[in-house]
Amino acid sequence: MSTYPLQQHTLETSRHRTAYLEIGPSDGPLFIFVHGWPELGIVWRAQFEYFAAAGWRCIAPDMRGYGGSSVPSDEAAYSLREVVTDLVELHDALGGAPAVWAGHDWGALAVWAMAAHHAERCRGIINLNVPYFPAGFGLQSVVPLVNRALYPVDRYPLGQWDYIQFFVDNAAQAAHDFDADVPAFLANLYRSGSPELVGQPAFTATVRERGGWFGPAHRAPKLDRDPAILSAEDFATLATALETNGFTGPDNWYLNTEANRAYAQEAPASGRLTLPVLFLHAAWDVIVDTVHSPLAGPMRAACADLTEATFDAGHWLAQERPDEVNATITQWLTAKQLT
Repeated sequence: MSTYPLQQHTLETSRHRTAYLEIGPSDGPLFIFVHGWPELGIVWRAQFEYFAAAGWRCIAPDMRGYGGSSVPSDEAAYSLREVVTDLVELHDALGGAPAVWAGHDWGALAVWAMAAHHAERCRGIINLNVPYFPAGFGLQSVVPLVNRALYPVDRYPLGQWDYIQFFVDNAAQAAHDFDADVPAFLANLYRSGSPELVGQPAFTATVRERGGWFGPAHRAPKLDRDPAILSAEDFATLATALETNGFTGPDNWYLNTEANRAYAQEAPASGRLTLPVLFLHAAWDVIVDTVHSPLAGPMRAACADLTEATFDAGHWLAQERPDEVNATITQWLTAKQLT
């Protein structure tokens, strides 16, 4: 546990406002944690407190659409080009020294893009669950990698990624259903992984068939918070932030596939990464299945210095296995002489 106080800051630029958390020595090397959907910087608590105690200056921003950061109304404002520019502005404000970057879910996609377009800002990168797609993330990239033994094409044409097409086709309905009872939705979403779910089609494979995540109810069923994932305090902070801002902004991250693919094409060296990369797999993540499908193949082909580790956990890997994740990151930082 870090003895440094957790500070809240806001960076205002001409184009964006970023709220961010900071903890650790002000002269320590930068370690920036980037959250995904639907999260906040606070979800990295177990990591940033640990690495602050180890001497790192840890930063965890709320990404656009979340928390105290800007919530643009235009869906095009949530492209990775805009997101990476937010991170560049924040990095400059923090002094601009090359940082270690860590990302999860859409935060991982942002960190992959940062490494591809701004490698000089990165000492190394760590991503959880979501692998690298140098051609850009989207249905065009992931559907060809679906495990067809589990998702026959006639029954599940988009595999576990069906929910993305629902977002595209029914963005307003998706946001409405999540907004209907945010704490209930988060309690349903933030669950520990289970090996019993491996080998079964994910619930996300039939979202369009059900007419939404929750079918005709159009709201999440009541469920108690899983204490293994988030504390009551952090759960309440997340729920309040999402109730305040709503889900339209967070969901818009899914609506920029073509812009994101075009942005990926601009990366030097066709997006090939030569800096040190650590990728953490979750064996029980049935949606982003990098263990039982070929989903990690493009990442392995595009990373020259890739280290991988696999954990028995679900999608919320950093929260479900904090000690093991922190130990693995520490070992990698030492091995790559990044400490």
